[in-house]
Amino acid sequence: MRKPQIDHAAVFRALPGMVALLTPELVYVDVNDDFVRLTGRAREQLLGRYIFDVFPENPHDSAAAGMRETRESMLRAVATGERDTMAVLRYDIEDAERPGHWEEHFWSPVNAPVLGADGKVTLLVHRVEEVTELIRARGGPGGDSRARVLEAELYTRARELQEVNERLRTAHAREREVALALQEALLPAPRPLGHHQAAVRYRPAVGALNVCGDWYDLVDLPGERLAVAVGDVVGHGLAAACVMGQLRSALSAATRVADGPARALEALGLYARSVDGAESTTAATTFIDWDSHTLTYSSAGHLPPALLHPDGTVSFLDQATDPPLGASPEHASRPEATSPFDEGATLVLYTDGLIERRTEDIDTGLARLTDALTRHRHAQPEDLADALLTELLPPTGNADDTALVVIRL
Repeated sequence: MRKPQIDHAAVFRALPGMVALLTPELVYVDVNDDFVRLTGRAREQLLGRYIFDVFPENPHDSAAAGMRETRESMLRAVATGERDTMAVLRYDIEDAERPGHWEEHFWSPVNAPVLGADGKVTLLVHRVEEVTELIRARGGPGGDSRARVLEAELYTRARELQEVNERLRTAHAREREVALALQEALLPAPRPLGHHQAAVRYRPAVGALNVCGDWYDLVDLPGERLAVAVGDVVGHGLAAACVMGQLRSALSAATRVADGPARALEALGLYARSVDGAESTTAATTFIDWDSHTLTYSSAGHLPPALLHPDGTVSFLDQATDPPLGASPEHASRPEATSPFDEGATLVLYTDGLIERRTEDIDTGLARLTDALTRHRHAQPEDLADALLTELLPPTGNADDTALVVIRL
């Protein structure tokens, strides 16, 4: 049976309710027939124009906030790549036939991003339901009906919820700024490693409080040796940043006196039992010995470090993995393994924000990392770190923070 040919432009024009397509800069690209009819604006008056130039706010309403709230909702959808549903709001429209005369309107808007093949927002769908008549529901002569009272109450509660959401967003943004400042102060600054090349990166989650639980660390050891570690605290915000700082410092100290990575993680595990919020933290640490060309490693529930060989093949250091910190009721020795490396190989340690996606199996993320490492095997550590972040993190921003260490061996 032949599939029917669908005229998508005709379908769009016939969609019930007001629907508009805008660029990420909030300029009209197209509008459907109901949008033209209900706003009283011809299509030619809309296309190619900035939405709030066409529909400015009522200058006679000192309490008006519809334009600000609508713009913020649209920009959130563009920034996050996620749909943003607004509470019912009042947004008056100037009568096209009578300039200076403003008509009261109540709307229920939804802003939904359209993603291109590269994952970036290319269009914004702005759908609006006109609910003015519902809000204005009248009774007979002599007073408002019970329906009008209930609808007015509904509108009032919706506005209150919108205001609460705005206050929460402001509070979250402030906490995020403080947490990121603390995170930056706690993580070690990049420094020279003699004649060895290394790159470190930290990327916070975009537009969320799910930040400041990840860390990295590099510790000089006696001889031609270096310890490198990454970790991930369960939690977010200021609390996670504080726990992260304690655990990073404790592991750094343990690494300096332990006879190997397993003993360092054992000491960290004992210490984590006394730190609120440290339960189920994951960490991986690797001791690099350039004299013997070996990597000795241990992992506490963390993703395996990747070893990029000079020929472009990739192997994962996954032979010494144990549960996360505090996951076992009794203290136990942790495993440790050793792997040789060739000069010119590259060691990559990372946290789950780099590869994990909610809708994917972890093996898919590891395969994506492997492919990126192979293709960029000739890049220097700084360039390789940038390439991994660019290619592996979602274009709309990572949902979890990410720590990354790249070392040329």
